[in-house]
Amino acid sequence: MLSLMARPSKNHGCTGYDAKMRKTANSRGLGAVYVGTSGWSYPTGPGTWNGIVYPKPRPKGFDELEHYARFFDTTEINNTFYRPPDPKIAETWVRRTPPHFVFSVKLHQRFTHPAMHKKATGDREVRRSQADVDEFRRGLDPLATAGKLGALLVQFPASFTASAENQDYLTWLFAAFKGYELALELRHRTWSDDAESLLQLLREHHAAWVQIDEPRFRTSIRQDYLPNVSFYYLRLHGRRADKWWHHGHRDERYDYLYTAEELRSFAEILSAIRRLTKKSYAYMNNHPAGQSAANALQLKHGMKQGVPDDLPLALLARYPELAAILPAAAPAADKEPLRVSPRRARRRGRPASFRASAHRA
Repeated sequence: MLSLMARPSKNHGCTGYDAKMRKTANSRGLGAVYVGTSGWSYPTGPGTWNGIVYPKPRPKGFDELEHYARFFDTTEINNTFYRPPDPKIAETWVRRTPPHFVFSVKLHQRFTHPAMHKKATGDREVRRSQADVDEFRRGLDPLATAGKLGALLVQFPASFTASAENQDYLTWLFAAFKGYELALELRHRTWSDDAESLLQLLREHHAAWVQIDEPRFRTSIRQDYLPNVSFYYLRLHGRRADKWWHHGHRDERYDYLYTAEELRSFAEILSAIRRLTKKSYAYMNNHPAGQSAANALQLKHGMKQGVPDDLPLALLARYPELAAILPAAAPAADKEPLRVSPRRARRRGRPASFRASAHRA
């Protein structure tokens, strides 16, 4: 485990501290590590963040993204999966976040989930043209210009297998979005069964193989949690095997709270990976009821990154285990609610510490 610096002082902004930590880490030859959640706005449904991560009722002028950016230095934008990013909205994202904040962006479903796109639009077939590529690129321009664009997440469903046709499609897709940090998320085992071919394709386009934690089934992709290019991308979806394929509400699929021990394994992996890469992104996707926010704070703490002493009281009440990561000088009850080993990593296998506690679904 890497030891970097002490915790931030009382009332020190977490994101400003993280920027200082990254500068110190870079001076030591360590890659930057960005930790956040997949999405920041969950206003409705059984998994809402209202009254947990965000105040309820809200004060006048309250801004979810500004509030979120006080605790994290990155987020993964998921609504771009359903509609291409609007440049004007992207400009507001830039203005509402600190200079060092970065957004990773999920590619639109037209490019990765044709069946879902046809169902949503009523189209008989899905065509991908250069105009579609250009439209998506224009939406990213404000983030890229401001230096706030992280990786472009290219996520495929479990039905996307390693056929020759699909490999050719990936070659086209990577070329279409050349110039971005491309992160490819695959779920079907056929891709890992011929990992060398996949890794060769990814190397040719300098694309990262997204490492995922989710329920494991017979056809699930196998991974070793190691980097394949100069940046690293990790997504933690939760481990609800019983609700993964069949659920009453979509939130049930990701309704999982990682334990401190489970997160410790990933903190150890990221600590080793940062010696091998220039940059790492880690996103918690177990979003219902703010579980991803709670777990992301715990993961940051495990990485010896700053955790502010003014976490929302409602979040602390819902997840009392967070009290263990607060700076010792900051009693939670006094806060206002609205303040609201690398050698193993180089092998083609999991670190021993991860193997000992790895999930099996």
